[in-house]
Amino acid sequence: MTERIVVVGAALLDGGRLLAARRSAPPELAGRWELPGGKVEPGELPEAALVRELREELGVEAETVDRLPGSWPLKPPYELWVWTARLRPGSAAPQPLQDHDELRWLDPSEIWSVPWLPQDVPAVRAALAYAV
Repeated sequence: MTERIVVVGAALLDGGRLLAARRSAPPELAGRWELPGGKVEPGELPEAALVRELREELGVEAETVDRLPGSWPLKPPYELWVWTARLRPGSAAPQPLQDHDELRWLDPSEIWSVPWLPQDVPAVRAALAYAV
């Protein structure tokens, strides 16, 4: 059995809104929306990987809050783990620096107004419980 590789995602919350990021690459994912994040590097703690990925992808300083219960399968051997997160005081506003071409803060009533990547939908549903 192949060892699973953890991909971390951030349910980045601000005032009840959730940050969604539109993929610009690879071509098969471009135009679909996801929770920002990325792969955990060997020897890296998942929470540290998420903080690093948010810095690299969005140019923000963030902190993890709570891990959402469960995990979600991605393309093998990847598995998605999601944390709620918040911007640290004094952080820059999120910008689409890497792999994304647009960001949106979505109110709970707007969550389903964007075409999420299918593998992110269960995690977004779980994150909604924290957004209200």
